[in-house]
Amino acid sequence: MKTFVAAGLLPFAAMVAFAVPAHAAPSADTGGNAVATINQLKASGADVRINRIGSGPLDECEVTNVNSFSRPAQIIPIDDDDINVFTTFPKPKVTVTLNCTR
Repeated sequence: MKTFVAAGLLPFAAMVAFAVPAHAAPSADTGGNAVATINQLKASGADVRINRIGSGPLDECEVTNVNSFSRPAQIIPIDDDDINVFTTFPKPKVTVTLNCTR
């Protein structure tokens, strides 16, 4: 049963993991705004990590790059020897590089 559940959910988890970074890139309407990009990534469920160049305030930083780790998401079954088995999905990890030198 566990194999069946894992095999059925694996394609969905991979689709979600690869869809998050595609929508996270800064667009023309945000103008590379760091705060908006980071909030958008967090709202989509990503674990956001920030690389920052310079010491300017975050609201004045410009997004220079958005990277996601290419490792596919793994399904983690939680079985505590009871009837219910819960499956958790790790958050996709995304690194945002900011230029705060202005």
